[in-house]
Amino acid sequence: MSATLAHIFRHPIKAHGREDLASVLLSAGACLPWDRHWAVAHERSKFDAEAPGWTPCSQFQRGARTPGLMAIEARFDEASGVMVLTHPARPVLEFRPETEGEALIEWLGPISPEGDFRPVALVSAPGRGMTDSDFPSISLNSLSSLAALSQHMGVDLSIHRWRGNLWLEGLAPFAEMEWIGREVRIGEALLRVEERIGRCKATTANPATGEVDADTLAGLRGLTGAQEFGVYAVVISPGRIAPGDEVEVL
Repeated sequence: MSATLAHIFRHPIKAHGREDLASVLLSAGACLPWDRHWAVAHERSKFDAEAPGWTPCSQFQRGARTPGLMAIEARFDEASGVMVLTHPARPVLEFRPETEGEALIEWLGPISPEGDFRPVALVSAPGRGMTDSDFPSISLNSLSSLAALSQHMGVDLSIHRWRGNLWLEGLAPFAEMEWIGREVRIGEALLRVEERIGRCKATTANPATGEVDADTLAGLRGLTGAQEFGVYAVVISPGRIAPGDEVEVL
């Protein structure tokens, strides 16, 4: 079965918005450019601003605890450094993450929890995206697997519930889950699949509204026996990729 790359998405601020890309240049050993480049630390975060580095997702504001975040959409202009965020319950926010993080924290207030997990700072680590994995990963997800899960649950599930980077079409449902340790060529780039992605409650929220409306985790367990969807891969040979590129499992 012939497979192709259908969509490319990045999430410039971890758990705070998504944007689609027409193409992207992947670099060996790196995340998708600008993906999870920033993250929002909460009151209890152990992120060390004096020695910034990769930190586990529990130290940041995320959709599993704050489902309203799932409805944020983003647009980041790399040249100007300007980010634009939209949300159905908030006015449009335009700001520069490098110098105006306080504007984001204020904007997030009405859709964020109070107490220990309230957002307090926009942070980043030089040269390292805040991926959920402890290695610089790019997630691969299958439209066929999503269609199978949607049919199983009787719900039309949006691709945005999964905050994926690359969406593939033309595969057998959940075929990608058997790729661990294999190499995958997409366009000019070569990636190696490392592990399956364990999923959290963020996927239960509707990305159009930010409201919890589907038990995706129970759906996955019922259909596949595991709470996993998609796989993490690392780039081992650089190259540009774009929707429509052929996907070849080696």
